[in-house]
Amino acid sequence: MAIVPVALGSRSYDILIEEGALDRAADHLARFARGGRLVVVTDENVAAAQLSRLEAALASGGISVEPIVLPAGESTKSWRFLETLLDRLLVLEIERGDHIVALGGGVIGDLVGFAASILKRGCGFLQVPTTLLAQVDSSVGGKTAINSKAGKNLIGAFYQPAFVLIDPSTLDSLPVREVRAGYAEVVKYGLIDDPDFFTWCESHGTALLSGDPTARLYAIERSVSAKAAIVADDERETSGRRALLNLGHTFGHALEAETGFSNTLLHGEGVAAGMALAFRFSARQGLCSDAEATRVTAHLRDAGLPYDLASAHVAAHGKTLVSHMLHDKKMAGGKLPFLLARGIGQTFLDKNVDFKDVEAFLDEEAG
Repeated sequence: MAIVPVALGSRSYDILIEEGALDRAADHLARFARGGRLVVVTDENVAAAQLSRLEAALASGGISVEPIVLPAGESTKSWRFLETLLDRLLVLEIERGDHIVALGGGVIGDLVGFAASILKRGCGFLQVPTTLLAQVDSSVGGKTAINSKAGKNLIGAFYQPAFVLIDPSTLDSLPVREVRAGYAEVVKYGLIDDPDFFTWCESHGTALLSGDPTARLYAIERSVSAKAAIVADDERETSGRRALLNLGHTFGHALEAETGFSNTLLHGEGVAAGMALAFRFSARQGLCSDAEATRVTAHLRDAGLPYDLASAHVAAHGKTLVSHMLHDKKMAGGKLPFLLARGIGQTFLDKNVDFKDVEAFLDEEAG
């Protein structure tokens, strides 16, 4: 078992990582169950795989569960299902001192966190992530949001969970594609500022993707520790350090938008292709070597992840993709900060990228 603290003063919380932790949920979550009850929000896929397991574990500690099961998929991160969830929570008479459990991947975590931030002006919530992407990234740090017609994650709040419970064994029930998508976020931590971890990924990524418990436990703990340190230093992305966590996301969100935020391109797959594009764009700008950009692309390709427009199922050219970027929530004064790289482990924020250069680069990538 590993415990990683997120140091945020009065909003501090722990991340507990333990194989089989879901089966001991009563021990870990009892202190949050006021009146011996927890409301658990999940989606249909996770409910089928993990809900009865969590209910049984909590029942063993005398804790009853009120489940709310929503449809699976990115479309659930919407005004419609936010309203549905809030209405259900009000019917269940959730109070400000209660805690809502988010059992699932990034969609459920984001939706539940945002609902908790606005329900009765703020009640508690707990993250129990069941996908690799959520375990290493979205469950930690307090970014909550829903999507809108204008773009992804444009409506939301910074709102920290009270506790994060990570059980790597939940990954056993996931399709391989979902695990690969989450692995992109693992690789990201190496590319940001930890070249030794990227080298570890090159050597052990195959074992992690094959379900090796030691490899995935190590990767989760190292990723979470890296994110916790960044969040503690820059909770609301004001100093610029937390922005490093967006590596691959500017290009990736444009690809997701072009594919309709659908199952055609999962979020982690978009991030993978986005990171490869960011490194190749950096090389084109003379910031890093072609060899390092090629190394990043090769590892993502070998992991079975998208690494260019074609493998991300995107046929659009530069003008179309740049138009998606103009709706990015990070736009400020007509400028969009880009995460670029001087090398592996040397990511930096560039606030002066010319969209014409990006457009020309994407036209080259599109062929």
